[in-house]
Amino acid sequence: MRSLTGKRPRSVAGQVFVLQVAVVLLLAAGAVLALVLQSRHDGEREARNRSIAVAETFGRSLGLQEALRAPDPSEILQPLAEETRERAGVDFIVVMDTSGIRYTHPQPDRIGERFVGTIEPSLDGRVHTESVEGPLGQEIQAVVPVTADDGEVVALVSAGLTVQNVSGVVERQLPVILGVSAAALAVATAGTALVARRLRRQTHGLGTLEMTRMYEHHDAVLHAVREGVLITDGDGRLLLANDEAKRLLGLPPDAEGRHVGQLPHLDEQMAALLLSGREATDEVLSAGDRLLVVNQRPTKPHGQPEGSAVTIRDSTEMRVLTGRADAARRRLQLLYDAGIGIGTTLDVRRTAEELADVAVPRFADFVTVDLADQVLHGDEPTGTGADLRRTAVGGIRDDQPLYPRGKLIDFLPSTPQARGLGSGQAELVPDLSDAPGWFAQDPPVAQSIIDYGIHSLITAPLKARGVVLGLVNFWRMEKQEPFDDDDLSLAEELVARAAVSIDNARRYTREHTVAVALQRSLLPRGLPEHSAVEVAHYYLPAQSGVGGDWFDVIPLSGSRVALVVGDVVGHGLHAAATMGRLRTAVHNFSSLDLPPDELLSRLDDLVQRIDHNGEDGADADDDGMLGATCLYAVYDPVSRRCVMARAGHPPPLVVHPDGPVEIFQLPTGPPLGLGGMPFETAELVLAEGSQLVLYTDGLIEDRTRDIDEGLELLRSALSRHPDRHPEESCRAILDVLLPARPRDDVALLVARTRTLGPDRVAEWDVPFEPSAVAAMRAVAAKKLAEWDLSALAFGTELILSELITNAIRYGSAPVRMRLLRDRTLTCEVSDASSTSPHLRYAATTDEGGRGLFLVAQLSQRWGTRYTSAGKVIWAEQALPGESGEPEQELLGFFDIDEIDIDTV
Repeated sequence: MRSLTGKRPRSVAGQVFVLQVAVVLLLAAGAVLALVLQSRHDGEREARNRSIAVAETFGRSLGLQEALRAPDPSEILQPLAEETRERAGVDFIVVMDTSGIRYTHPQPDRIGERFVGTIEPSLDGRVHTESVEGPLGQEIQAVVPVTADDGEVVALVSAGLTVQNVSGVVERQLPVILGVSAAALAVATAGTALVARRLRRQTHGLGTLEMTRMYEHHDAVLHAVREGVLITDGDGRLLLANDEAKRLLGLPPDAEGRHVGQLPHLDEQMAALLLSGREATDEVLSAGDRLLVVNQRPTKPHGQPEGSAVTIRDSTEMRVLTGRADAARRRLQLLYDAGIGIGTTLDVRRTAEELADVAVPRFADFVTVDLADQVLHGDEPTGTGADLRRTAVGGIRDDQPLYPRGKLIDFLPSTPQARGLGSGQAELVPDLSDAPGWFAQDPPVAQSIIDYGIHSLITAPLKARGVVLGLVNFWRMEKQEPFDDDDLSLAEELVARAAVSIDNARRYTREHTVAVALQRSLLPRGLPEHSAVEVAHYYLPAQSGVGGDWFDVIPLSGSRVALVVGDVVGHGLHAAATMGRLRTAVHNFSSLDLPPDELLSRLDDLVQRIDHNGEDGADADDDGMLGATCLYAVYDPVSRRCVMARAGHPPPLVVHPDGPVEIFQLPTGPPLGLGGMPFETAELVLAEGSQLVLYTDGLIEDRTRDIDEGLELLRSALSRHPDRHPEESCRAILDVLLPARPRDDVALLVARTRTLGPDRVAEWDVPFEPSAVAAMRAVAAKKLAEWDLSALAFGTELILSELITNAIRYGSAPVRMRLLRDRTLTCEVSDASSTSPHLRYAATTDEGGRGLFLVAQLSQRWGTRYTSAGKVIWAEQALPGESGEPEQELLGFFDIDEIDIDTV
């Protein structure tokens, strides 16, 4: 193409070539100048550094100061200075005194003259460099001090180079610099020529005028066509978009030059296609209310992919097909969302509400869910009646006239709901105003529904495993078109999925209810009142199901009390049943008055046997015991000693009456069921009013904190209030530590200690001889009279007579007798032997064997407990006024007139 004037102007490539060559020349000249200046600067710096190094080395050389003290220092120093100068490559080395009079110089006639330069800084002990006009010409010199051992400056040394020699180094480097710059200029010029040649080939040698006219022609054609054209580069940037493309895609006027991902109003599918760069042929995409047919081809100039060319056509005739595809997509999305959003919890009511939430407003304007009452309680519906309770109501508005939540509805046989419940199939009512069977259910309410604008209904039964659990009603109001058969199919699929979730929630509700009932029946319904401790407790099952946490307060002999907290691993019926086994076992073992470590050992053996039986037994559903922990503590209100042991359980906390809170670190034993390891006890003395806090790990463990943090929170909740009632301490702990939805059971036991004072305890040493029995009866009767318990004197004397006689006859010394006045009167006789008496029936001809039988008849309870020093046999009697008159009971058992107490 030629210009209109007939002359061929300089091409764009030529103009660019000239400009690039000029730029390269300027850059090369600047580089040469910079290198020359830098080299000269570096030379001067090197001269200063070398001068300083030579002067300092010479000034510190051995023998210099001795030479300075010689009669003629020049005679010694001049040869040394010249030899050093030649070897060091400097022009001069001058040694002078502190007045600047030279001792050495390269020109011997200069020796004895004054040094040319500044010496004052060096006299002060500093190194000084300078450029001066000296005897050798322009010089760069350094002056350094020569100091004696005491630091006094005794002479000066100067070394340096002439500027001519420094410049000579630069001049020797200049050819190299110029050669390198020339080579760089040649390479840059060659590169510029290649770039200009490539540009000339790309522009076909056209000048600016020809290129402008060609661009105008192409632009006119590009924007006149009724097909969108887009061109993008390899980085996803929009290079060109004609008017039609901007109209179809809703692009802004400044779209060109922007990244495709940053263009507003561009459909995500269209943007993804443009950024992918893949080849596309007649691909249909939606953009707003248009359907576009898109073709895309990658552009590959010279075989290298560098972008894409895209053409777009408007294809609104495919809208109907796209509408059907979109409807199918929405339905699939609704079913997908239903699979995710329905059944997130195992609560029947919440699952019904989730069904309503998913269906409104995408499928229906209002949704109601009606379930049988048995389903709400976890049971399976047994009847075929149409009585259902409205469980969930959801809609686009809250003022709808439908039956409210909680109403029990009895559907008439003519209603589509009743037909659906009977057949198990969904029913479609396209027009509610023309549905007399539905209208007959409740004419006023039905008319208000029609007047409200609700005009179409689908009712579908909730059926799982062949059992109808309830039904779901879908109501339409906003959309004018009624429900159709496609909607009916979708409703059936949606309800079928929800029915499975509701049935799962129902079955879980049943199991959870049974487990809770079982566990609460196994837990103590009320803790006994006891003089040793004042107790408060709390239990909360986990949200995921009841577990095996338990607690107990067990009265023991001698007014003592056992405090127990345990935890069985797992949840559900198995964990609750296992907890019941362990709690019963603890009660049985505690009745034997076993020490805490021995009780845990027996409990550990029991758990191992249960596990072994669970593995070898025929019941495949019995999973055995997965593990358990326990803490067992025994508190004696007389001695105020508390002995405890634990098996894998968290440590207890002790709140002292004066305020401090202590985490009592008693030895940690293995969890129950592992075996092979003994348990250890720890003992502490508790002041009256101390609080002992026992708990399970569900209280201190949480997903948001670790156990140590939970223990510190528990400690802080108990601190600063040592005088609180156990109930208040319990509430304070729960306010701080109890999570909103606990993952594990929480059991808490708070016990405040009491004591039995000396006024309620009497103790005597018993002489180890049979004649001491009568004396012991006498002192016991006297103490009972002091306690105003003379009504119990007869029975107490009989009990003590039998127990002391047995201790002296069958036991060993020492023997002691103790009376405790508490809620009962306790008689205790201890000796050093470990032989325990046993109750038996004496034959008619036996002379003995009836003593313990009398003790059992006269007391409420009796028994034996072993100690480290022997054994204690005890018997408890009810106080007067609590269980009848003891004297009257004895009169019915004995003939008092025939008994001589002194001979018993």
